[in-house]
Amino acid sequence: MTFKLELSRIRAGRWEGVLAGSEKPACEVVYQERALPNLEIAAQGEGRWRLSLPIPPEVLGDGVQSFVISEVGSGARLGHFTIVTGVPLEDDIRAEVDLLRAELDMLKRAFRRHCVETGA
Repeated sequence: MTFKLELSRIRAGRWEGVLAGSEKPACEVVYQERALPNLEIAAQGEGRWRLSLPIPPEVLGDGVQSFVISEVGSGARLGHFTIVTGVPLEDDIRAEVDLLRAELDMLKRAFRRHCVETGA
């Protein structure tokens, strides 16, 4: 069976998602190679399934935490969600954006120089 994750959000400490597929999915949310408990699956109209999972507080900490929604048995990946937290990460992101800006400026200068040299 092929499922497609149509919606994914976090609200009030719970991850919520909607899967599209004709039959009830057998799926799990995996964090660091272990399935998280208490995943709820409920019908939400024809061919749509609402998934809901309380996010355990012990998995939250500084950095990036990635959660994978996969089909039980086959292990097929249905989707994922990521939680990013912490002040140190903010500095890393700013540094990356600064580097990207510098590269973009360099490319703009090189492109302009190329246009002048070729008469374009």
